Amino acid sequence: MLFIICNKIRSQSSTFVLSTHKSRRTDSMVTKTIAIYVFLDDIFKSMGHKEPINRKTSDSEIATTLLIAALYFGGNIEKAISFVRSTGLMPAMLSTSRFNRRMHRMGEFLSELFFQGGHALKELTISDTYIIDSFPVPLCHNIRISRSRIVQGGEYRGYCASKRSWFYGYKVHIVVTKEGIPVEYTFTPGSYHDMQGLRGMPLNLPEGSTLYADAAYTDYTTEDMLSDDGIRLLAARKANSKRPHEPWVEYLISISRKRIEVSFSDIAKYLPKTIHAVTEKGFLIKLIAFIWGYTLDRMLKL
Repeated sequence: MLFIICNKIRSQSSTFVLSTHKSRRTDSMVTKTIAIYVFLDDIFKSMGHKEPINRKTSDSEIATTLLIAALYFGGNIEKAISFVRSTGLMPAMLSTSRFNRRMHRMGEFLSELFFQGGHALKELTISDTYIIDSFPVPLCHNIRISRSRIVQGGEYRGYCASKRSWFYGYKVHIVVTKEGIPVEYTFTPGSYHDMQGLRGMPLNLPEGSTLYADAAYTDYTTEDMLSDDGIRLLAARKANSKRPHEPWVEYLISISRKRIEVSFSDIAKYLPKTIHAVTEKGFLIKLIAFIWGYTLDRMLKL
């Protein structure tokens, strides 16, 4: 992937004006920004995306800046805009207010963009082993639930067993490769069972794939349906299971669960403690950006 991107960077580098006096960190940030831009722009083109000819700031630049905000600035759009302007990468980038309005208008398209990007990553990361799990993303502290303006409703109040605590917000359900790279995700209100998240995913995994999960994803009907599609769902079994696994299968699942803990701990650490947003749409767009920022950061390190 990096070889392909580097070749494209060389061919497109004339479109960017880079400063010659930058720190190593800034150089690294600039290089990653260009790589992300090239990757996203190719996806836009593959989707047949059209824009007004007189537009000074492209949708590819908007999406790239959004990811840079998630990668380096804790989701702070204003700082990301300042960065792409000051480095000369995107001198015509919009003001913060215009950027936010444009980002909201692109909401559904951004979701489709990152969905298509997931397909591209699955083709690049040849794997037959995947892991699914979920983690909570609170909207606010429990004491402020009644004052939440982003969402309202009891369905958003969920329980996190690993932390033994209640939260108010969303559950993020993610499928990752054995290397910990996310390839699919979906969001549900916090109270929803993990199986509802699994059923809401397209699960476009290669035929012959194995999907490891914890006991919360035990559902025999779903296992049979996925088996018909050539995907083997191996969920940890409880003691009273009607379909107990062989001991060696339980051992494989236990190993995969250790990978789950490491991978999802890394993803959770990557997310900020709070995601600043004033609308549900803005919150979800930024959440998608953080997940994708993490994904591309991992890919660029391979």
